[in-house]
Amino acid sequence: MSKFAEPMARLIDELKKLPGVGSKSAQRYAFHILRGSEEDAEQLAGAIREIKAALRLCSVCNNITDVDPCVYCSSATRNQRVVCVVEEPTNIAALEKGHNFNGSYHVLHGTLSPIHGVGPEHLRITNLILRAESGAVDEVIVATNPTVEGEATAVYLARLLKSSGVRVTRIATGIPAGSDIEYADEVTLQRAIEGRREM
Repeated sequence: MSKFAEPMARLIDELKKLPGVGSKSAQRYAFHILRGSEEDAEQLAGAIREIKAALRLCSVCNNITDVDPCVYCSSATRNQRVVCVVEEPTNIAALEKGHNFNGSYHVLHGTLSPIHGVGPEHLRITNLILRAESGAVDEVIVATNPTVEGEATAVYLARLLKSSGVRVTRIATGIPAGSDIEYADEVTLQRAIEGRREM
């Protein structure tokens, strides 16, 4: 078993902490950084330091931002009365790719998961309730993932928001475009039937 010099071993260990990076990938990245120029290494280190120093959560929606409120919450061209609730900031990028939602967002930073010890107090729900109760919101679209945790979170939020008088909707789920019904699971098929619309 080969043993790396301490600085290399430390870098590999740190890189392995990144999601989806195993030992082999971490070693490849570490050796790539070692082979790169001093300037490249400084730029990478500087980018990491800058992201930690410059980014924070939006005080309105909890999205990651360098300005507060974020570009979505401060935009005059977006419908601020419709709020789409997502699990993670990365979900916003996915929704924005479609160019068919022009409202604002709210990021929970997770889902309810009692089995993993994640309760309502671990999610960023308080400012969503305050937004709804302020009268500034007409509709909350719950766009959590169609998983057990996502569904539990959606049901929990719907119950919480009911008293505020806002309309609470859930994103539709069903058969993805270009796929075959034969390969869809039972839950997906059930949702596709339940979410059908007039033609």
